Amino acid sequence: MQDGLPEIPAGLPHREPFLFVDAVTALNPGVSASGCRTFPPGDPVFLGHFPGDPIVPGVLLVEALAQLSGVAASVPGDPGFLLSGIRAMKFPSAALPGEPLTLLATRAGELDGHVLFDVRAAVGERCVAEGRVILSRR
Repeated sequence: MQDGLPEIPAGLPHREPFLFVDAVTALNPGVSASGCRTFPPGDPVFLGHFPGDPIVPGVLLVEALAQLSGVAASVPGDPGFLLSGIRAMKFPSAALPGEPLTLLATRAGELDGHVLFDVRAAVGERCVAEGRVILSRR
């Protein structure tokens, strides 16, 4: 633990190459988290998405936000969480390879044993993804 923040992948079952949170920058366990991610320009996914004009796939942005939500949701004794749903996700602007992303996840409530998080990814002030993810306990 560094500066009171968990080291990645604390709270996550993910490992490379499917770990999409570089660092957790703030954490209020069970309530919210912020973090960061930069998708490296040399990542093989950009060879096909899209050749000559690459952008970060929306599904990878959602996965990064879901992983951060899992970190935010975790409190001691929890068995961990799985992504169960995605609601009203929007991509108002494209994220480009190499751009530093700020990730935010804030608990929005619980429904039938699921935990809901409002999420947002931005490059500076420019929003590249926002919506809600739903997590279930493992």
